Amino acid sequence: MSELIKKAYEIAKEQYVAIGVDTDAAIAKMRDVNISLHCWQTDDVGGFETADGELSGGIQATGNYPGKATTIEQMRADLEKVLALLPGKQRLNLHAIYGDFQGEKVDRNEIEVKHFQSWIDWCKAQGIGMDFNATCFSHERAADGFTLSSKNEENRKFWVEHVKRCRAISAEIGKQLGTPCIHNTWIPDGSKDVPVDRNGYRTLLKKSLDEAMETEYPKEQMKDAVESKLFGIGVESMTVGSHDFYLGYAIKNNKLICLDNGHFHPTEQVGDKISSVLQFVDEVLLHVTRPVRWDSDHVVTLNEDVQLIASEIMRNDFLDRVNVGLDFFDASINRIGAYVTGTRAAMKAFLIAALEPTKDLVAVEEAGKNFERLAMLEELKTMPFGAVWDYYCLQEGVPTGMDYIGEIQQYEKDVLLKR
Repeated sequence: MSELIKKAYEIAKEQYVAIGVDTDAAIAKMRDVNISLHCWQTDDVGGFETADGELSGGIQATGNYPGKATTIEQMRADLEKVLALLPGKQRLNLHAIYGDFQGEKVDRNEIEVKHFQSWIDWCKAQGIGMDFNATCFSHERAADGFTLSSKNEENRKFWVEHVKRCRAISAEIGKQLGTPCIHNTWIPDGSKDVPVDRNGYRTLLKKSLDEAMETEYPKEQMKDAVESKLFGIGVESMTVGSHDFYLGYAIKNNKLICLDNGHFHPTEQVGDKISSVLQFVDEVLLHVTRPVRWDSDHVVTLNEDVQLIASEIMRNDFLDRVNVGLDFFDASINRIGAYVTGTRAAMKAFLIAALEPTKDLVAVEEAGKNFERLAMLEELKTMPFGAVWDYYCLQEGVPTGMDYIGEIQQYEKDVLLKR
């Protein structure tokens, strides 16, 4: 099979050369594509706190496929399997509820670096970076639907302290791993029905963010991101942390704005937003998912929305300004299969973008030759990208084509079904 892949690649290489594209250079560019893998796909956003609580905050994982990770050891084994099936070097994205608490009850405002040291050590052993998130949901102090914007001052201060500690932990993660840790702040705060005092809640959110982010950390260690959302289940009428709110906050305070392509109206394109917001902020964070009707967090597939995101980044050399993470949780299918399929789909989008003759397309566009531009973009869709992808995977020593399916099926038989 490897010889067939090489032969197919040589043919594809010639076809791409004919349109002015160097396939070897495109593959080399993929070394700079590092995707942050969201740990919560392995266990449906459960976490490892001792208290048993239902998932809340307007998010929901559906399905009960066997094999869910229930311990840190199981989660790490699953993550290692995922990493072994992906080309390139990825990252880990961890939520605060996934600390190594050793069976101890540790509330969110009490977490410390020591509760995540084993994760740092694991990432170091894997040779990967790590990102982090405050967990402002699935907690008794978030039961009324408000956290950083809560009018209950005791609750508000609790969540401010939680975010403060998460930022300190993030800085230590980045320091130890030698790569900046992106700390993302998302809160579920909002109202099911139409509120009167929208301004009051948003004033409190701004106050809380200012307090939580008062301590500055070196950007070589950690970077702050703030994430908006259109609405959530149970908060349909008003989300305190709207896109307008967080975009303004990010610009004013030079923070990263997190764009989740499931957090907008179904017809909005996050790919279109990238070049807009990067006019005003240094960097952005992406959460790539696949909304169906809305933010249902389906496994990423190689669709037009994801392709536009990747194309905007690669066309403008934005890889050093855009941090790419995934955010989906599907419990209805093999969770490892969901991970690998979704991540490989996102990576395929980046490789397709790297194989585009962008300079020629821009030249045609600037000459006003719009028919030619349309025709070229259409013809690019049937170029032999698959041969380049398989060759890239072969070079990286990971399964090519559909071969990863069998490996995941075997892992399910040997590991997941025995849990």
